[in-house]
Amino acid sequence: MAASDVPVKYDFKIPEKNIKNVMDMAIWEKSEAYYDIFGFISSMCVALQGTKQSQTLEYSPVIQKLIDALRRLEQLAIETPPVDQPARFGNVAFRSWFQKMQSESATLIEEAIPDQLRDAVPELNVYFAESFGNATRIDYGTGHELSFVMFLMCLFKIGAIERKDEVAVGLRLFHQYLNFVRKLQVTYRMEPAGSHGVWSLDDFQFVPFIWGSAQLAVKSPIEPAQFVEDNIIDVYRKEFMFVGCIDYIRQVKTGHFAEHSNQLWSISAVPSWAKISTGLIKMYQKEVMSKFPVIQHVYFGSILTLNPVKPGKMLPSPRLGILPRVNLATMAGPPKFDSADGK
Repeated sequence: MAASDVPVKYDFKIPEKNIKNVMDMAIWEKSEAYYDIFGFISSMCVALQGTKQSQTLEYSPVIQKLIDALRRLEQLAIETPPVDQPARFGNVAFRSWFQKMQSESATLIEEAIPDQLRDAVPELNVYFAESFGNATRIDYGTGHELSFVMFLMCLFKIGAIERKDEVAVGLRLFHQYLNFVRKLQVTYRMEPAGSHGVWSLDDFQFVPFIWGSAQLAVKSPIEPAQFVEDNIIDVYRKEFMFVGCIDYIRQVKTGHFAEHSNQLWSISAVPSWAKISTGLIKMYQKEVMSKFPVIQHVYFGSILTLNPVKPGKMLPSPRLGILPRVNLATMAGPPKFDSADGK
């Protein structure tokens, strides 16, 4: 094993919120965590190209146990039905579910990850528990989704999940999370957290549009202009994450698509899925990662840090539209989340 392949040793600790004001955003945008996130999103984009939800996958027990953990939390939601209340949105039963989730989350993570990584549980648990919404406001938004992305990143960085499991993380684990938080949103009538309304992609999610369009960047059976067509949605909603997102919007919103989802309607005019995915990453950088109201709630610990990156380091960007030649033997250790072209 080369010296560069030796797993990083972490002095695990409870993550804290360190972005206190708008001036701190400059530190964030030059931090290791910021670059790690874009590296991870880019790496997942490359891995998910040409994949389908229905394809057969073999994956590690850790991923299966985390899927089971999300199923356990879903069972807790079934056992905690909405209560009758005057207010139409923000059912207070969510707070009861949230307390139950908090009481079990650390144990669920500890049971999922390898024994030698148990010291990481308190740090991982903060990101995991922040992934399902806010119990005070009973809302959910892209900041909570980002917390789950950071949870996944931490698992990769500490070696709990290996690089060869990237596709399974996207098609199975993240997909399980996405379906679950949708159920929370509908069950408890959760409010969108800081929604941009028709000017955003979606009231609640963003990342599945990035990874979902990357899925379609190679060997796509549909053109971008077709994803708004009902017959196309019906055929492919269970096969591709992006189309599944459009189907969900179709279920929860009424009226013409161009009116309630203006940004997505505009995206349908982009000529290729590869350009859509890379364009959405840039939009994510601007609309989520550069917004203080979102980033003030982000946690930093020993795994994801505000340490500055080296001067001149390029922000990772995926090269999509072609399948890279992958040697799984070189992917056994924790990934470095470099861009597809090695920058």
